[in-house]
Amino acid sequence: MFALDQRLQQDTLVIGDFPLCRLLLSNDSNYPWFILVPRINGISEVFQLDVADQHTLWQETTALAQWLNEGLAADKMNIGALGNVVSQLHVHVIVRKRDDAAWPAPVWGKHPAQPYTEEQLVAIRSRLRELLPADFIFTQG
Repeated sequence: MFALDQRLQQDTLVIGDFPLCRLLLSNDSNYPWFILVPRINGISEVFQLDVADQHTLWQETTALAQWLNEGLAADKMNIGALGNVVSQLHVHVIVRKRDDAAWPAPVWGKHPAQPYTEEQLVAIRSRLRELLPADFIFTQG
């Protein structure tokens, strides 16, 4: 059974599942900040995935970035897999806008996280239901 790293559990909200990856939302309303985590235990590097899963990870990452870019009017999409703090393989997909709290600097450690309100979560989930494909499996919420 797939196990999500404790730190990711603590800092994110589960949105649902693509065929390979769990989609998380960083609980920081300063930025629309999403995280894709392949649902395979014991993986910390992209090259540890088999070739088919590497392709699926990249397809899910780029498709998500495109949907968010168009649907949330990004000025720039930031995509990265660092893993220095959380070693479980995960890919950040962050919508950046010129008027966001950290622009143009990286988002990490710039400002204290502002947790989403229930109203904001309802709105972002509703928007994602419009943007994501029909085969995306949303969690309850």
